[in-house]
Amino acid sequence: MRIGLLGKKLGMTQMFTEEGRFVPVTAIEVGPCTVLRVSEGKALIGFGARKEKNVPKQELGFYKKVNTKPSAFVKEIAFDADIELSAGQQLTVDILKENTFVDITGTSKGKGFQGGVKRWGWAGGPDSHGSMHHRRIGSVGGSSFPSRLWKGLHMPGRMGNERKTTQNLEIVKIYKESNMLLVKGAVPGANNGYLEINSSKKKQGFAKGKQEQSKKETPGKVSKQEKK
Repeated sequence: MRIGLLGKKLGMTQMFTEEGRFVPVTAIEVGPCTVLRVSEGKALIGFGARKEKNVPKQELGFYKKVNTKPSAFVKEIAFDADIELSAGQQLTVDILKENTFVDITGTSKGKGFQGGVKRWGWAGGPDSHGSMHHRRIGSVGGSSFPSRLWKGLHMPGRMGNERKTTQNLEIVKIYKESNMLLVKGAVPGANNGYLEINSSKKKQGFAKGKQEQSKKETPGKVSKQEKK
């Protein structure tokens, strides 16, 4: 099932599960998101508030047609065709479920211009006395052939500030009253950075050991243990 929302990273913390296991989690403010436009299998949704004086007139006219306020973060998210959406509709964290998996996309922290050792994990040269090669790049190409550098060569340059996706993050807890989500592990970007939360492409359904618990909570279904 393809669903998605937009949110903002609040920071990292820790919690203990019912089994007493220690779990590092990331707190994310998710929604409410406003549906701005619906197309086949996709929906343009907005998150956060934006001052009208900072919005171009063309964009402002688009928001007025939908009868909603300008959004600070707007992205197109894939949805299943059987999910009915309409412009102006509000999407909240209720559409997500605990113990399921999501893919989260954000902009990684910018590190500025960095050398190859930090940027690509080069081993570097000897650290002993007399070595003239510690963190420099060294030879990068032959003079006779190819008489140039190969494309894609790992070199020093700007590091970070890129669009990154972390896949298969488990939703540990959902707080519907405060529109907050706790996911297991870290997500890309700095605190207060905007995020895209999509249903996982690789892991569908509930986490291992959690599916049986969800079946027990569903009325009208009897587990094998109860039949015995």
